[in-house]
Amino acid sequence: MSEEQDLAQQKKEAAAKAKAAALARRQSKESVTEEREGNMNVAKQKAAAAAKAKAVALARRQSKESVTGEPEGNMDVAKQKAAAAAKAKAAALARKQSKESGIEESEGNMDVAKQKAAAAAKAKAAALARKQSKESGIEESEGNMDVAKQKAAAAAKAKAAALARKQSKESGIEESEGNMDVAKQKAAAAAKAKAAALAKKKELVGKEEDPEKAKAKAIAAAKAKAAAAAKTRARVEESTEVHTDEPSPNQSILDQIVQAIERNLGQGALTDYYINNLSKDVPTLVAKPDTYFQIAKILRYDEQLNFHYLSELHGTDFETHMEIYVHLYSFNTNNSAALKVKLDRDSPVVPSLVPLWSGANWPECEAYDLLGILFQGHPDLKRILLGEDWVGYPLRKDYQPYDAEV
Repeated sequence: MSEEQDLAQQKKEAAAKAKAAALARRQSKESVTEEREGNMNVAKQKAAAAAKAKAVALARRQSKESVTGEPEGNMDVAKQKAAAAAKAKAAALARKQSKESGIEESEGNMDVAKQKAAAAAKAKAAALARKQSKESGIEESEGNMDVAKQKAAAAAKAKAAALARKQSKESGIEESEGNMDVAKQKAAAAAKAKAAALAKKKELVGKEEDPEKAKAKAIAAAKAKAAAAAKTRARVEESTEVHTDEPSPNQSILDQIVQAIERNLGQGALTDYYINNLSKDVPTLVAKPDTYFQIAKILRYDEQLNFHYLSELHGTDFETHMEIYVHLYSFNTNNSAALKVKLDRDSPVVPSLVPLWSGANWPECEAYDLLGILFQGHPDLKRILLGEDWVGYPLRKDYQPYDAEV
């Protein structure tokens, strides 16, 4: 064979190699995902080994059939043909393996796509159901439920279609129309099942109520809530109560005050005395109207008691009677005491404490201004908040404005 023929043969083989390489690159781009580098290397090594074995066997066979005196050029041509055939065989085997790998991966991706589409449809239906449940004050009617189902199904279909399109773009091979339809149908079926389950759950709670029933239900719920709050407050009060068998730390102070009063005024001067557990265990004394000033004087000037600071004085209308409350403090002993007196509501009159504590001046004027309590012996009893021509006392429970329109 001449050199020109050898050159033409080599060009044909080079073209065949370039075509095979281009076909391999095209198949590699069309695959769903790139095959792992290790597996590709193994496949190439196996194909190369098979090609070499095939070439060696073909060379042996051609060598036996050829004439002994055949030129060396013909032997080279035979080897080149055998190598080209082996490479073509290896390329065909690689294409077959690539197609099989692409089919398996596409099926796996289809399963993943179906699962993702179903999960996305379920999440979308659940979110839509929660949103509709919050926005609706009462349970939706059957017509609204159908609309909600249709919206959930449409949203699920759109979500599934978008996901399928995205995966189709990422994939090197296009999914068939049959597989796409199956994925959409499954996603729609999952969304419908979710919406139906939500509808059944709402139906178990109860049908739609009319406004009157809904209002009655809301009132009952409010009453139940108020009752629960009352029970909670009762439990808190019970837990904070001090048991009678546990003496108060201020019991000795109360005993000392009572002894001083009884020593000076006798045992009938007080109507009651106790430790106020709700007000930091303050020793509290309840005086009669005619002993009110004398008891206050003892509290002020007794050397052991010495309550020389009046921190508070106010009046209260209890509807059955009026009451004056006085809070005293001793800077010498760091002790506190409270003095109370109950007055007739129709004619509330009591001696003024201004001669004992000058700080009682304005509080007594305020009690006179708002409750109408008269303090005998007050140096300047007058209204300090309202005018002198004001009719009535605003803090009395039966107070009615003189000019209601104003």
